[in-house]
Amino acid sequence: MIYEMRIYRCVPGRLPALLKRFETVTLKLWEKHGIKQAGFFTTLIGESNQELTYFLAWDSLADREAKWGKFMTDPDWMKARAESEADGQIVGNIVSQILTPTAFSSVK
Repeated sequence: MIYEMRIYRCVPGRLPALLKRFETVTLKLWEKHGIKQAGFFTTLIGESNQELTYFLAWDSLADREAKWGKFMTDPDWMKARAESEADGQIVGNIVSQILTPTAFSSVK
């Protein structure tokens, strides 16, 4: 199992729109494509309170490539994303890292 950590740095004031999109659209589409989330977090104390950090669990890099590619080209996703950004851009920057657990990690 590998994990992907993604940090979405929102345009100021747009975090509520991003959270709504995940809650009402994105998670349902991930389920459709077999994408497994491993946790979502907002920043309580840190550099910015306009960030969403989440983790995805993948069986392998090939698993990620196949499932993420299908999700990103899903017409329902493209439509929902465009509709959610009708009032303006939501995410200013995305940071993504692929992580592998250490031998002593409580998460495997």
